Amino acid sequence: MGYLQEITTKGRMANPFFVLMGIDAVSFGEGEAVLSMEVRPDMLNGAGWLQGGVYTALSDEAMALALTTLLDDGGRIATISETTQYFKGVRDGTVRATGRVVRKGHAVAFAEGELTGADGALLARTTASFAVMGQKS
Repeated sequence: MGYLQEITTKGRMANPFFVLMGIDAVSFGEGEAVLSMEVRPDMLNGAGWLQGGVYTALSDEAMALALTTLLDDGGRIATISETTQYFKGVRDGTVRATGRVVRKGHAVAFAEGELTGADGALLARTTASFAVMGQKS
């Protein structure tokens, strides 16, 4: 069973990081993916805000899932580089990450992600490049 099928049938149980963080796949397909996660007190930094690395990790997972929807069977990816711009903090509620593939080449792909709060406010924007391996064409 491929990863996308596992996400469809097992939900967060298909990905140990999803289990750890409480991430749910809302939708995915055709180079896009949406994930959601409830902010928990153990995810906050010392100042009481959602820790910045969590923003980036959730966006990374959304972009990776979006890219996975465009891979051939057996295709794999690895993040090469990633940059996150932080716009607004959040202390609780549900956050949503949307990942979109900007361009997929034979060896490298580029994606962007946005993290929004429960009120729809833009919290952060992430861009990333990924190594693409094991593609047939």
